[in-house]
This record gives sequence, C-alpha cells and structure tokens, in this order.
Amino acid sequence: MTASYNTTPSIPLPTRWRSSLLKLLTAVTLLIGATSVSASEGKQLSQAEALLDSLHQSAAEANWNRYFSLYLPDAIFIGTDATEHWTMSEFEGYARPTDGWEYTLRERTLVPLTTLNGDKVLVFDELLDSASYGVSRGTGTLLLTSSGWKIAQYHLSFPIPNEIAKEITARIKAAKK
Repeated sequence: MTASYNTTPSIPLPTRWRSSLLKLLTAVTLLIGATSVSASEGKQLSQAEALLDSLHQSAAEANWNRYFSLYLPDAIFIGTDATEHWTMSEFEGYARPTDGWEYTLRERTLVPLTTLNGDKVLVFDELLDSASYGVSRGTGTLLLTSSGWKIAQYHLSFPIPNEIAKEITARIKAAKK
C-alpha cells in the first residue's frame, strides 16, 4: 500500500497567489539559511577581534608568552623601518627585552575570505594611537586553525598625510644616503 498526499491546498488559492506564495516561501528559506551563515561568520569575526585586542593588551603588559602564542610559528612581522621584515624568532629577539608598547585601537576593518582550498582567512587593517608615535596603522592576515585564529602576518606603518608626503619621503631618501 502506498501513501498518497493531497498537494492541493485545502483553501483554494488563485493561481497567481500560489506562484507568489511559493516565491515568498523560497525567499524566507534562503534568508533563514543566510542568517545562520551570517551568525557563524559573526562569531568568527568576534573571535578575530578578540585575538587582535589580546595582541595589543599583551604588548602593553609585555606578556610576551601570550603575545607570541597569537602568531603562527612561521608568521612574519613587518615593522615601520624598511629593514624590519622579521620571522617570529627575530621579532622575539627584539621584543622580549623591552617593557612592551601600547597602541590604542581607534578603528578596525576585518574582511573574511575563503581560499581556493577552503581555508578561512581574514585580512584586516586598524588605525591605532600611541603616545610615542601618534597615529599608526596595523594591517595583516589571520588564518583560522584548529585552535582558533592565528596571525600569519602583521605590518605596522605610519600613515603620512598627503599634504606632507613629499617632505617626509624626501627625508627618508636623505636618511638612506
């Protein structure tokens, strides 16, 4: 014995309404699916934000064990000087003897990406303030690992206002001679 189901609505609907109702149900289904993906992505973005906040807090406290645990072992740190393109080992040699540094977040942008092989990646940029240097910019790449987000690359730079860029770059050129 096979079951049969009546697919006709119990309340007759005009044909034009059926089509609209089907479209509406399809849209609601897609929206619900998109919302759950968005919630998952929102959680990942929050975790990435927390990692970057922890990075700056760890540097301010000179908590180097926690600070360097936030990076991948083969990460790169690019500093403000053109010669500063450091492996983690090189960067640790620079950082550990110091009392740390304090940068206060002004604003941050996170851009989620997925690589061709499915890895979850975030690129970010942030404007920071420090008593020593004023405004600076951090940019970098985070990779989602089995133990959470890790920093693959961080680059600290000083944004130069366009109206003084020629003066500053001339001074940089002169300093290299």
